[in-house]
Amino acid sequence: MKRIVTISREFGAGGSTVATAVAEKTGLEYYDKELILMRAGRGNVDIYSLIKWDESVPINFGFTQSLFDFYNRPLSDRIFEAQKETIREVGEKGNCIIVGRNANWILKEFDRTLHVFIHASVEWRLAWMKKKMPDHSEAQILEEIRKVDRQRRKYCTYHTRTEFGDSRCYDICLDSGRLGIEKCVDILTELIME
Repeated sequence: MKRIVTISREFGAGGSTVATAVAEKTGLEYYDKELILMRAGRGNVDIYSLIKWDESVPINFGFTQSLFDFYNRPLSDRIFEAQKETIREVGEKGNCIIVGRNANWILKEFDRTLHVFIHASVEWRLAWMKKKMPDHSEAQILEEIRKVDRQRRKYCTYHTRTEFGDSRCYDICLDSGRLGIEKCVDILTELIME
């Protein structure tokens, strides 16, 4: 049985829904943004800063940012380090599913892992998110999809020097729009339990 599963996902591809269902079927502990942020908040970064600056990168990213200026590092870097430490602690315990937070990269050298990326077409994600955000227009939802995907790409590139969604960073990539949520759950459950 795989002890650690990381699930990265495009916004609106149903990754959290898949992860929750897989955790229920396999008995693995489930960790998402809220749980990781709460645990990371035990350190020297307050919880309000964690929430505000989550998945953010310095404004001057790509320009004059010094990678060696440890003491004056941007808050976003300190938050990433706190989350990274928390994810490694969770990974050490094992028997868990971790959603997002670049956990696939953070735990890349851990044994008995399964790194997953869940994606879908923009049209499918728009339809999925309409159910989750019924008070928003299609244009608002589409803008949110683009904004969150852009943030995740930038965050991933800045902190890991890898490309968000690049299949080489994962063991398996699933198209939830083509396969459906239930099939994704079944596939992952089978892979975890073998």
